[in-house]
Amino acid sequence: MIVVVVGPTGVGKTKMSIELAKRYNAEVISCDSMQIYKKMDIGTAKVTKKEMDGVIHHMIDIKDVSEDYSVFDYQKDARKILDKLLDDNKNVIIVGGTGLYLKALLYNYEFKENNNKKDFSSYTNEELYNMVKQIDNETKIHINNRQRLESFLNNHDKDDKVVSNKMLYDAKIIGLTRPRDELYDTINKRVDEMIENGLIKEARVFYDNKIKSKAINTAIAYKELYMHFDGKITLQEAVDLIKKRSRNYAKRQYTWFNNQMNVKWFNVNVNNFTKTINEVINYIENNS
Repeated sequence: MIVVVVGPTGVGKTKMSIELAKRYNAEVISCDSMQIYKKMDIGTAKVTKKEMDGVIHHMIDIKDVSEDYSVFDYQKDARKILDKLLDDNKNVIIVGGTGLYLKALLYNYEFKENNNKKDFSSYTNEELYNMVKQIDNETKIHINNRQRLESFLNNHDKDDKVVSNKMLYDAKIIGLTRPRDELYDTINKRVDEMIENGLIKEARVFYDNKIKSKAINTAIAYKELYMHFDGKITLQEAVDLIKKRSRNYAKRQYTWFNNQMNVKWFNVNVNNFTKTINEVINYIENNS
């Protein structure tokens, strides 16, 4: 059995996934493009050992922050784990908010390895950016980051990818949602908690080691704090920007999952999360 737990940042996906894993004696595969990186813990709201509560997790802390890692890499690595678990008759809970990674994992989303780098010298940054958007409309690559735009196009050529809405695995996709104003308030408070728990120190270590990798330039929280460390904005401005971009990201996640996947949505009962868990379990066990 495969159960997928999706939804926007800060909605309770981690807690739900662990409770389901414990009930069904399942292992968890993370589908988060930032939690794959070691030491990016606080800013990515990475699941802790305590929160795991003995549940085996995969695709977390598998790469150094200085390493590059693509959706193609994720597809290969995660499918290998997923197929092995299914071969061993294990139940699997897939959890995360990176929609493109999830689509690549579960759907007919194929890449052809391309070892021939193309010459993009005649293209403007805007033209390259629009080409990237055609492949990944949710790209976080900045229009002025020409090196990453060219790297993306070399690794994810539009003509080298086959996508269809055919799901390759039998999976139930569960979505968690909350009223927008409540969710945004939770996101704001979570950012404040991250700051209290040492986010600035965590990001500063990367900065002092002169790490300016794809992960750092992409991840919300780190890139804003880098701007502060560079003296471009104040700490309060950085915190406010982290909150704003996190809220915007949550909005984009809703849109993506609604448009790309057949999701069964559940309203999260904040005051009685057990009730939400039971509603999800009832759905799983009565829609097999």
